Amino acid sequence: MTENSKKSRDQAESFFSKTQTQSMALNRIISEHDAVSQAREEKTARLRELRLEKEAEELAAAPAPKRKGKR
Repeated sequence: MTENSKKSRDQAESFFSKTQTQSMALNRIISEHDAVSQAREEKTARLRELRLEKEAEELAAAPAPKRKGKR
């Protein structure tokens, strides 16, 4: 009976260890994914800001369109 108990305990510990390892790997993958997503969002925001600044400068530097009056 002690042997069955030891075998069951060893199997349970093995299963727990495997599950814990998988959980840690999943957490690492999720953390890496979150870091990549955050970096992408920051880069997109920076590029959007630069684009808007450039468009504003181009709009300010563009000559005003001539108006045609009805006469």
